[in-house]
Amino acid sequence: MREPRRILAVCLLMYAFSRLAVAQAGVPSVPINNSALSTKTQTGPPDASPQRLTLSRAIDLAQKNYPRVRASLEQQIAAQNGVAVARTAYLPRTDILWQTNRATANNVYGLLLPQGVFPSISGPVLAADNTRSAWSSAGGALVSWQPFDFGLRRAQVNSAQQGAAAATAGLNLTRLDVELAATSAYLDLVTAEQLLGIARANLDRLQVFANAVHVLVDNQLRPGADAAQADAGLALGKTQLIQANTNVKVHRAALANLVGIPTATLEVEDAHLLIAEPSEETTPSSLATHPLAEQEAAFVNQGQAQLSAITHSYVPQFNTQASLSGRGTGTALSGSFPGGTNGLAPSTLNWAAGVQVTFPAFDFFSLRAQKKVQEANVRAEQARYQQTLDDLSAQVQQAQAQLDGAKQIALNTPVELTAARASEQQQRARFQAGLATVVEVAVAESLLTQAEADDAVARLNIWRALAGVAAARGDLTPFLAQLTQP
Repeated sequence: MREPRRILAVCLLMYAFSRLAVAQAGVPSVPINNSALSTKTQTGPPDASPQRLTLSRAIDLAQKNYPRVRASLEQQIAAQNGVAVARTAYLPRTDILWQTNRATANNVYGLLLPQGVFPSISGPVLAADNTRSAWSSAGGALVSWQPFDFGLRRAQVNSAQQGAAAATAGLNLTRLDVELAATSAYLDLVTAEQLLGIARANLDRLQVFANAVHVLVDNQLRPGADAAQADAGLALGKTQLIQANTNVKVHRAALANLVGIPTATLEVEDAHLLIAEPSEETTPSSLATHPLAEQEAAFVNQGQAQLSAITHSYVPQFNTQASLSGRGTGTALSGSFPGGTNGLAPSTLNWAAGVQVTFPAFDFFSLRAQKKVQEANVRAEQARYQQTLDDLSAQVQQAQAQLDGAKQIALNTPVELTAARASEQQQRARFQAGLATVVEVAVAESLLTQAEADDAVARLNIWRALAGVAAARGDLTPFLAQLTQP
């Protein structure tokens, strides 16, 4: 009676492993009826057409759509306009005034200290009623110009120019950061999708193996603990698939935020990255040309220009001035009040021209203290610039070490994958022959899954390391050029 059951169990076991062979060939043998394990997200309208992005296209869109780049661009424009503002100090200043009023015409002689309460009046005292009033008017223009300033304005313009240079370097640094962020987000999504496919294939293998174990247990050819062990491995595989699918959604949302495309319509084109052989053909550039180093250098130059402006402040200030003015009044020196519109327009014109020299003698102490403060600020910026160069040099070395390691791993993962596949097949064969346990098969399956994941992301990690080296050197152009190669 046991012999037919044994034959039936063997036939069912052979059928289960034939289904496993089909699954390993790329055709899912057991459908997974779980909406949470779906690869695609349906967060947008169902009729939205997908937009497949290459890495180069994703970087271009991030440069165009990411608000941080636009903010840095506006800051650069503001800094460049600041140079134009500083240059206006070379232009003459013209003040134009017009005034019309009606007030009492009497006056009182005597000194009145400067204040902002009593209005200023002029003219002799008239023997008239204090209640009488008349029109008065005044108008004129004062032109002043500083012919020379002993280098003060030049230092101020130079400070504004260095500020504009720092803003330009800041814009380049922002663009570099966004390019690297877009590259990292793109590669993260491609990696997550690769791991999702591996998790799905692993779940298919575990499902077929669990079915085979249950056939043996149901026919009392294996203990019930083997079925529990197989079910535990199957549940773990489902959990890993859910996690992999979640990671895909998370990384797709992160990339969509950078490139400005709705998450539901974003897809990546990863064929080139998985097939092309990346190589490092870049010529190392000077770290002084890195945007971060250029920004710090501009800060140093700006501080030195500000120090020069303070130094040139303790000098005489020469101003040439020319004035043309007119006064009108509705009273006469005799005390008469003609009335009407008399005084509404200037009737007496005056002009004046001259040179005015001022020297802030006691500003010496304040300017000396300001100079010491600025000298310390300049030395601090110089130290930060040197620290920036040291940090960039360390980043280049670290990125190069990561690139070398990624290349070595990419050479080793095919060996790892081949050995893991052979081990998995042998353990399954031994289990079928009753020579291996479920635990041994589970270990072989875990090693195979890990080997598939390592091999899938090894080449992507080379691209990631190449981008890191280019970013550490301050220019992603050589990296982007490799993306466009056939």
